Amino acid sequence: MPKKSKTVVIGASPNPSRYAHRAVMALQQHGHPAIPLGIRKGEIGTASILTEWPEIKEVDTVTLYLGPSRQAPHLDYILSLKPKRVIFNPGTENPELEHQMKAAGIETLEACTLVMLATGQY
Repeated sequence: MPKKSKTVVIGASPNPSRYAHRAVMALQQHGHPAIPLGIRKGEIGTASILTEWPEIKEVDTVTLYLGPSRQAPHLDYILSLKPKRVIFNPGTENPELEHQMKAAGIETLEACTLVMLATGQY
């Protein structure tokens, strides 16, 4: 069985109506280890939202649920994770950050994590 992608979800929320919350649930349902990072503690399925952003090894994907104006402070952290790709979900598109990711050799996608999971493209 292929190894599932470890995914860091930035902008996670304990609110079940938020897309980041839904994404963590969908990742778990598809067997992908999901690490939710946010500003409020809480639980999403089997994962606790981390409010202190630790060093995480072997990250395949970072999926963003922060608007462009809130992303810059997290650039160095995202780069430190050395993900294979960063997904900019609808409303998070940021050409400047995408350029910086690509310059660091990280693939970027403007896509929806939920749609990618639902259609087998994840």
